[in-house]
Amino acid sequence: MTTATVLQNRIRAGGFIQSEANYARSRDMITIEGGTGGAGQLYAGTVLGQVTSGGKYLPSPATGSDGSQTAVAILWDDVDATAGDVVAAAVTRDAEVRAADLSFDTTVDDNTKKTAKYTQLAAVGIIVRTSTDVQTS
Repeated sequence: MTTATVLQNRIRAGGFIQSEANYARSRDMITIEGGTGGAGQLYAGTVLGQVTSGGKYLPSPATGSDGSQTAVAILWDDVDATAGDVVAAAVTRDAEVRAADLSFDTTVDDNTKKTAKYTQLAAVGIIVRTSTDVQTS
C-alpha cells in the first residue's frame, strides 16, 4: 500500500494583495521579533502589530498592552523567527487585501475580533475586502 503525501495550500508571497500602490510604496522592511517568546514560524498574510518598545513586529493579538495588539501591517512572505529576529517585507500602507487570505494570532478567533483588526488596518491605509464587498468603478 502506498501512502500519499498531504499537501497544504498556502498563500504565496504577496498572494493576499488585491491592489497596492506603484513601485512597492505599500511595502517596508520590518523586523519580526524572534527567539524565545518571539513570533516563531509565520506565513504570508499574517496580520502584524508593532511592539512599542523596540519597534519589532509580532502577530497582532486580540488584546494586550505592548502595542502589538493594534494591527498595522501584513507579512509579505513566510518567515521563520524561531531562532531569532528576522528582517522581512510587509505591507504597511496603501493596499487592498483579501480577507480570506489573511492569518491571525490564535487569540483573534471570531468575526468580531477579525473585524476589529480590519478597522485597525484601515487606519493605516490597508483596506480589507471581504467576499461581500461590492466594488464599483
